[in-house]
Formats: sequence, C-alpha cells, structure tokens
Amino acid sequence: MSLDLKEFQEIVDGESVLGAIAGKPPSPEELTRALQALLTRQCIHSSTPSLGRTYEIVRAFAPFFERYFGALGYKLEVHGRDQTVALSVPKDSQRYDAVYERLTKIETIILLSLRLMWEEAVSAQEVGDGGVVETTTGELIDRIKTVTQADPPEEGKLLDLLRLFQKHGAIRVGKRDRVERVSPLFILPGVRILIPDDYVAEILEWAVPAAKDEADIVAEEVA
Repeated sequence: MSLDLKEFQEIVDGESVLGAIAGKPPSPEELTRALQALLTRQCIHSSTPSLGRTYEIVRAFAPFFERYFGALGYKLEVHGRDQTVALSVPKDSQRYDAVYERLTKIETIILLSLRLMWEEAVSAQEVGDGGVVETTTGELIDRIKTVTQADPPEEGKLLDLLRLFQKHGAIRVGKRDRVERVSPLFILPGVRILIPDDYVAEILEWAVPAAKDEADIVAEEVA
C-alpha cells in the first residue's frame, strides 16, 4: 500500500496522526470529495455551499493534502482568519491550472479587476468578516472601463462570465436588484490565489492591450 493510500485509510479509520476533526472521522466518500473539490475549485471557503465538511476536513488534515497536491506541483494554503483553503502555484513555477489556462482575455480582465478592487478595499480597511469585500456589478463595470479604456460586456454576459469565478471561490453573486439594475458581488479572499501578486503585472501586460478587441468580440456575440 502506498503512503498516500495508507494515510487515507488512517484518516477514515480515525487513526491518523496527521490531524483530528471534531465529530466523527470523515468517510471515504467525504475525503474523496474533499480531494476532488479542492482540485477542481482551487479555493474553498468555510461558507462554500454544497460541499459538506470539505473545508473542515482539509484544514484538519492539512499535511495529507499538502503531500498529495505537492506531487501535482501545488502548494496548499490554509488561511484561518479568512476561513479559506486553497491550492496555489509556487512562485516561479509554470502554471497549468484550469483557471489560468482557459481564460479568455476579457475573463482575465474581469478577474484582474476583481483582484484590484479587493486589494484596494483591504488597504482602505473596508473588508468584512472573513476577508469579504462587498461591491456591485455596476462598480465592477466601472473598474473594467478604467483598466481597459474599452467598453465592458453588458451585465447579462458579465454575469455569465462571473459564474466561472464563483465556482472557483473568487466571488459570490447576489440576487439582482431590479430597481438599481445591478447585482451585489462579494469578492472573496480566494481572488488573491487565482491572481497572485507575481501574476498581476504579467497579466496586465498580456491582457490589457488586447482587451478592447476581446470586448468587441463579446459585443458581437451578444448582438
């Protein structure tokens, strides 16, 4: 039996020396779900819905997850204050994670704008519990205009694009205000994992010059 499989069995049997969790030990299904969810979502918060005890399991048995994902080139990050567990790519390592590899330029601009808005709120001490920053799609659209000097996608298309980042733990999208015609956004600390400091300048250089062309393409698709 390999070390990882042995440690997996010890965790579900309640015999692991790597950590402990309140209540009963995780079942094999719970531990498998935690591995799969962290790999596919990349950032998980204690408030992430539909994942059961995934956050608690990863945090409780962090050494197991560190070894498992370390073999894939990831670094496990556990942020107790923000109640976040996440996979990041170590500095100077090549990125092959799904978010970074598959983003279009306009999606990259949106994610970069969210990261800048979160960073500014942190600097201004305007962050809520768990490192959450509250804003709206209207404010995000204004920021995209500032960053790109181009027209952003209309709100319906923007919301479709934001669902990708919601899945990966960067934001939560609230119910649309029909009067104000905007949707509340909650920028989560996971946004700094998806766009770490090392990549901000690189992404600005890569994405911003072509953002107007990408926005034009999106506008044509909507039309």
